[in-house]
Amino acid sequence: MDKKKLLIVEDEPVLNKALQEFLSAEGFEVIAAVDGEEGIRKAGAEMPDLILLDIILPKKDGYEVIREVKADEKTKNIPIILLTNLGSINDVEKALELGATTYLVKADYKLEEITQKIKGILGMD
Repeated sequence: MDKKKLLIVEDEPVLNKALQEFLSAEGFEVIAAVDGEEGIRKAGAEMPDLILLDIILPKKDGYEVIREVKADEKTKNIPIILLTNLGSINDVEKALELGATTYLVKADYKLEEITQKIKGILGMD
């Protein structure tokens, strides 16, 4: 079976590294970006199977990343999981309206649970 490719767009270095290491150990091919512009560029260049996306990012925020990824014919079908500390219902609704697949509040989830969500969305469970 081909390795599923994940794009992590997260500006917090410790979390970015933790996610990369954990998800690589789980058998995923992992690429990472540290800001919204880099995330959009890598989504188009790498064509990941799924994007794990923070909302609060330098250069372009997560909402802008979703907008641009979903507007591009090439990348519009890539599922996006928002992983953020913003937990208000308005943030959730805005993200889902823009085309995010689902939304996880960082503080509420362990790495194992995030992995299960990813596998569920990619039909690997």
